[in-house]
Amino acid sequence: VQLQASGGGLVQAGGSLRLPCAASGSIFRINTMGWYRQAPGSQRDLVAAVTSSGRINYADSVKGRFTISRDDAKNTLYLQMNSLKPEDTAVYYCNADIIRFRFDPVGHDYWGQGTLVTVSS
Repeated sequence: VQLQASGGGLVQAGGSLRLPCAASGSIFRINTMGWYRQAPGSQRDLVAAVTSSGRINYADSVKGRFTISRDDAKNTLYLQMNSLKPEDTAVYYCNADIIRFRFDPVGHDYWGQGTLVTVSS
């Protein structure tokens, strides 16, 4: 299984970016999917997550500006980022709890390679 994140880049403050993350490989079901970010010198923090039933939670710092969504038919996770601020600058990682085979009792944790988002002031 692989997670491929993309969509990062350089944007001015107030701008928008959309990050997709596509899961590929042997996948039976994807449970919770999420976006995390890590700024230089900082730990990796949760940005937003969505369960397989559609339950969503956001970090307080992005509420009202970011929207997480998933397309299960495409095994793809999205993060729409609006009203970007310089403090949103970080490497963004996607994460998914994936059950690979029908009779696997539990899912396994997978990470994408990260995509850099830089917001200039």
